[in-house]
Amino acid sequence: MVTSKRKIEHLDICVNEKVESSGNGFGDVEFVHRCLPEVDKAGISAKTSFLGHPFNAPIMIASMTGGHPGTKAVNASLAKAAEALGLGIGVGSQRAALEDRKLEDSYRVVRDMAPHAFIYGNIGAPQLLSYDLEALERAVKMIDADALAIHLNFLQEAIQPEGDLNAKGCLARIAEVASELSVPVIVKETGAGISHMDAYALRKAGAAALDVGGKGGTSWAGVEVYRARMESDRIGEHLGMKFWDWGIPTAVSVVESDVGLPVIATGGMRDGIMIAKALALGASMAGVALPLVAAARAGPDKVESILEMYIEELKATMFLTGSQSIEDLRKTPVVITGRTREYLEARGFRWAAYAQR
Repeated sequence: MVTSKRKIEHLDICVNEKVESSGNGFGDVEFVHRCLPEVDKAGISAKTSFLGHPFNAPIMIASMTGGHPGTKAVNASLAKAAEALGLGIGVGSQRAALEDRKLEDSYRVVRDMAPHAFIYGNIGAPQLLSYDLEALERAVKMIDADALAIHLNFLQEAIQPEGDLNAKGCLARIAEVASELSVPVIVKETGAGISHMDAYALRKAGAAALDVGGKGGTSWAGVEVYRARMESDRIGEHLGMKFWDWGIPTAVSVVESDVGLPVIATGGMRDGIMIAKALALGASMAGVALPLVAAARAGPDKVESILEMYIEELKATMFLTGSQSIEDLRKTPVVITGRTREYLEARGFRWAAYAQR
């Protein structure tokens, strides 16, 4: 099956090749250090909530995989780590299992291994035009999902030879699903970011949360370059190279997506300091993906170790900014300089507002 084969190819490429895009924008964001933080670090709490679900830290293990027998062990490792640390987790697109029920266990293992975690399902926006509500509810039930993510990956689709290129009617269909589905809908980009205009449209459509999936993390255009080379697809390789760094940087997209919905900052989140910066810019959560792929193949302990370090880095940042809680951290002033400041000002956002909060 083409869809299932593509799943394992994507996973292998992410583990074995360099697939990141440049510049998520957080290098231009700095905290104002508090030399007198006036908090007890031992009492700092990273606990928060998202869509009514408690989290021990504001971290999601972002959607990665599922849909091929070789992905089941990876999802099991990720889920075990999420359960152990009290975090959230998303599965990769469930299209493969909706096409072939024999692949359902590669997704269901996430709920089996993380019975108490917040888990979200996943389907692509182009597929919404093909699936009825019953099929989408099947995706939810497959993993006893707490929410369903509708992913927007039109950059990747534009480069894939088998890509779904009809984007007409997706927003209206998202609105229909959001109003009828049994669980909240998260709309997520996959590496190219969400603009203010689109964030506002998605809020009007009934999205419960947005995952910005900004530039600076995995480039799915870049991933498709390697697939194109496997197939000697000259046009696909050319397009992938041209659009490798296309998109809105994650830090910028967090600000752009401030339309009154919870925001997940995904896209190049490589340590707890970046997570803290994203929260100070307005995000509710942060999503981590690429650093965990190879770790998941090694086992849940490796995944857990990486995420524990992220949490410790986050708490150290909270201490040095005088933030006793995640809510305190969200009010912490930051200084935005360089290209990120220029980008925001060119788009009409007042960076000074974030420096003085």
